[in-house]
Formats: sequence, structure tokens, C-alpha cells
Amino acid sequence: MRNVSLKQLRALAAVVRTGTVTAAAAELHVTPPAVTTQMRLLEEAAGMPLVQRSDNLFHPTEAGAEVLGATKRIEAALTECNAALELLRGLGRGRVAVGVVSTAKYFAPMAIAGFAGDHPDVEIRLVVGNRGETVAALADSSIDIAVMGRPPSELDVEADIIGDHPHIIIVPPDHPLVGRGPVSITELAEETFLVRERGSGTRQLTERVLAEMNMEAPRYGMEISSNETIKQAVMAGLGIALLSAHTCAMELEAGRLAMLDVIGLPVMRQWFVVKRADRRLLPAAEAFRAFMGKRGAEYLPAPDLARPPGGARRRG
Repeated sequence: MRNVSLKQLRALAAVVRTGTVTAAAAELHVTPPAVTTQMRLLEEAAGMPLVQRSDNLFHPTEAGAEVLGATKRIEAALTECNAALELLRGLGRGRVAVGVVSTAKYFAPMAIAGFAGDHPDVEIRLVVGNRGETVAALADSSIDIAVMGRPPSELDVEADIIGDHPHIIIVPPDHPLVGRGPVSITELAEETFLVRERGSGTRQLTERVLAEMNMEAPRYGMEISSNETIKQAVMAGLGIALLSAHTCAMELEAGRLAMLDVIGLPVMRQWFVVKRADRRLLPAAEAFRAFMGKRGAEYLPAPDLARPPGGARRRG
């Protein structure tokens, strides 16, 4: 019975329920010949009679009773599915898979908690990875939404700005250039830059920024796969780094790291909430996207970029 249709099953149910083809046709708002055709096709698929006439009314055969039982289960499943869709339309419940680049994990969980407070029945799956991993997950639809910096050029996406995303150069608090006033990029030529792994957005930005600032052949030290480890390595005096100010807000506030007052910095980028342009989001995912675009900036850390530690407040 692989080619059985709902029309055929509903024709059988109506005939048994009303007892006649004419009454079934009226109930289904079709003609009696249409009901007869659907019944004939269904019996051909079953390979045996499904109804028999008694006292001028149709009753199910044993085979017909089996098909009616299956029909009831199918109708129940469809009713349950429709109820679930109605809940999704009203955001009573639903699911959303959110991919977050590792740099965004310093604010995204708090934003997700804010969304969850408004929509407690929406199930959220959080996936953290570097930029390359997040773009790949967006491409193969294993996530619905991505929270990231620069939207990927290799995918056709729709991106909404969440808020500003400053990048700064961090050093140990006792670095000789801390508090010395504006520093030119050329004064960092002998410094060792600690960098993220290839595929990381932070790594790409570091290379691009230093090239744009005309630093010739910057000295790159260790490749480190996490911002946390880079911060620890900077504290230990193993080098300096260009990192998102949002990843360093607590360490800067506590004096465990310092920000250099480099001319031309901070580099200001933006955070985005991104979806594939060819993918239609279900209501829960669409609601999360709207939430991040409207309220995501509320959850961004607020490092004081106007006053480098030990230095004077910037003008403008």
C-alpha cells in the first residue's frame, strides 16, 4: 500500500462512518463517483475488499477495520503535528541551533539566556567553533543561526548588525610601552605577536590589520587555539596580541592585562547575526534572530577603550 493517499483513506472512513457513498460524498464535499473511485483504488492497493454491504449500509471487512485503524492513527499524528505547528507559530515551543564563533562566547550565552527568559519553552542548542567551523556548519545547515564577525563571502547570507566589536593590542601590565602615550605601529616591529590558528577570524583580522598598517614582516610567535590561552600567554610575557576587546574586558578591568594606546586602534568591526539567504527559518529561530538584532548589543561587554591603563583619555 505504498501509493495510498489521504483522500483514499478518508473516503473509506467517511463511507464506513455514514454508511453510504452518497452521504460520504456530501461529508467530503465531492461527488459520489469521486468517492467510488477513491474506494476502488484503495481496495486495489489493499488487494482485498475493505467494505461490505449489510442492511443497505456499508460496514468494514476485517481488512477494512485494519485500514481504518491505520487511518485513525495517521489522522491523530497529523492532528498532533498541526498542534505543534500552531505552537511554533505562536512560539509556544520550538528549537533553534545557534553557532557562535569562539570570540563571541564572552557575550552570546548571556544573550541566549535573555532570549530564553522570554521564550522558556524554546529549546536552544549552542555550538561553539572557530570561524571556519561556524561557516561550514551554516553551509551544511547543521545550525540555523550564526553569531560572528564579518559575514562569510563564500555563502549567500542575510546578516543583521548586533553591535560594535572593537579589537585592541594587549600586553602584560608591566610592558614598557604601557602608559607612554600614543604608540606607532612601527614601534611594535620587534614584538612577537601571538596568533590564533588558521581558519580563525581573529587570525585573519590580525594579519589584515597589520598589513593595512604597513607593518612589514610582523614576527608571529605561537599559534594558539583559544583566546583564553592567548591571554594567559600574554600575561606570562610570551608576546603580545591583537584580540577582541570583548574577550579581555575582565582582565583589563582587573589589571591583569593592559591595552596599548596604538595610533589607529582600536579597529572597530561589528558583530552580526547571520542566516543563509536560501533558508527559511522556523518561528523560534526567526525570533532568536530578531532578538539578537534588536537587543543583542545589550549583552556586549563594555571595556573602557577611551582610557588605556596608565594613559590619558583619548580625544574624540
